[in-house]
Amino acid sequence: MKKIGLLSDTHNWWDEKYEKYFSDCDEIWHAGDIGSMELALRFEAFKPFRAVYGNIDDSKVRAAYPEFLRFTIEDVDVLMTHIGGYPGKYDPRVRSILYSKPPKLFISGHSHILKVMFDKKLNCLHINPGAAGKYGFHKVRTLIRFVVDKGNISDLEVIELND
Repeated sequence: MKKIGLLSDTHNWWDEKYEKYFSDCDEIWHAGDIGSMELALRFEAFKPFRAVYGNIDDSKVRAAYPEFLRFTIEDVDVLMTHIGGYPGKYDPRVRSILYSKPPKLFISGHSHILKVMFDKKLNCLHINPGAAGKYGFHKVRTLIRFVVDKGNISDLEVIELND
């Protein structure tokens, strides 16, 4: 069993609440637009960290993290990228990957809109954690926590970061 802390679109913003809400997590996953290697290294120093780069990330972040990250954890096949779209409206860059070999869990960021949707056609859970940083049009900053265990995804929590 692994407890995961998921966020996206920090845009180089560190909030002490990340440590508070992710302290009991086994790993932190970041779905892009980290903002700087300094911020990424701060996450890495705190917990095991998996991330993809986003459209605002510089060459240092892009050298350290991939555009697409695919891995298996606790028998859950995960695909993560920054610009992914939503079920029925996937971004062309990820559509062929999703349809040729659907993951059990697809994670993307970019929109700054938190959404959790199940794609019945692909038998795949899609999670966009919204935006955790201060920059963008979103009104509420959000994080997600969930558990992966023996092929299952459970105990999903949405956390609103009220300022």
